[in-house]
Amino acid sequence: MGVLSQVVLFPLAPVRGVVWIAERVRDMAEEEMCHPSVLRARLAALNEALESGAIGPEEFDREEDRLLDLLERSGGGGGRARVRTP
Repeated sequence: MGVLSQVVLFPLAPVRGVVWIAERVRDMAEEEMCHPSVLRARLAALNEALESGAIGPEEFDREEDRLLDLLERSGGGGGRARVRTP
C-alpha cells in the first residue's frame, strides 16, 4: 500500500478495527457453541424436550441430526449413536 492510499484510507481504520473485533468475537462464539460438551448438553436437553412432549418426533429428528453433524465435525462425535429413548 502506498503512502497516498494509506492517507486516503486512514479515516476507515476504526471501522476496519471494529470489523476485525466483530469477526474474532463471532469466531469465538461459534467455537464455544460447537464445543463437544455444549453439543452433548444440547442433545440431552433435546431428549428431555421429546420425553416431556414439548417437541414432536419430527422436530427431534431434525434437530438431533443437526447437532450430531456438528458434534461429528467438532471431533467429539465418536459415532452417530441415537440419543432417543423410547
